[in-house]
Amino acid sequence: MKVTILGNNSALPAFGRHPTSQAVTVYGEHLLLDCGEGTQIQMQRYGIKWRSVEHIFISHMHGDHYFGLPGLINSMSLLGRTSPLHVYAPAAMMDLIRIMQDVAESDFCYPFHFHPLPDGDAVLVDNDTFSVKCFPTNHRIACHGFLIERKTKGRKLNPDKAKEYEIPAFFYDRLKQSEDYTRKDGLLVKNEWVTEEGPSPKKYAYCADTLFTDSFLHHVKDVDAMYHEATYLHADAAKAEMRFHSTAKQAAEMAKMANAKQLLLGHYSSKYKDIEPFREEAAEIFPNVVATIEGAAYEI
Repeated sequence: MKVTILGNNSALPAFGRHPTSQAVTVYGEHLLLDCGEGTQIQMQRYGIKWRSVEHIFISHMHGDHYFGLPGLINSMSLLGRTSPLHVYAPAAMMDLIRIMQDVAESDFCYPFHFHPLPDGDAVLVDNDTFSVKCFPTNHRIACHGFLIERKTKGRKLNPDKAKEYEIPAFFYDRLKQSEDYTRKDGLLVKNEWVTEEGPSPKKYAYCADTLFTDSFLHHVKDVDAMYHEATYLHADAAKAEMRFHSTAKQAAEMAKMANAKQLLLGHYSSKYKDIEPFREEAAEIFPNVVATIEGAAYEI
């Protein structure tokens, strides 16, 4: 599980930084979190294949979080996509998509499924490999964060060992679920003889635009990594509060309260050219912090 930063600036592109977008890769599938202007170009630049994107999540209806979506989903159609695409966003997003289709007198050539975000928290996706939940943040307009959990696939099978102990292939899935196998000759083959520890569950919290608040703290407790917006340095805390944003110091305080293992900062204001001070400010409170850089992939 890893997070690739496609854009880490706030309202305006500046200093080579683009508006917000991230790709979370779970077992080879890319989940797109927000889709700021230029996202499809950033995907090409950093090797995020649109064919591997089945789910797109839009946190709220401020343009720096969705202006890239119309171009991306239209390009998918032009390039002949046939697999379904699921978009989770505020209900108003579908109104804009319909206007775009009506003006162009066109439709998508692939199954397009739109899922309006609820007012509160909810499970959006839950399958064999991952789940995605949403939770409200505290922004100037309705806004959601997302909690992504990579599930374990069970233990990892050593097929050579399984063959050595003459275990039939139909039993392999049960081996992955930690079962022992009894052969016809009565030999009990211990699970640990033919398997090893598989990937453990991982949790990543994407705390989108928000005032500093503990209102969603219970949703992000004990995560392996937390992204928290840090639009301003703390010297501009009054401006952050007025605009319903957070500072790097406040992001670090949130990560500490949540008992997160790692903190990723982003959504920098275009007033700052150098982002190293964000890391320095947060590190005084929460040492395991990264001021994200576009194109970087962070392992969870």
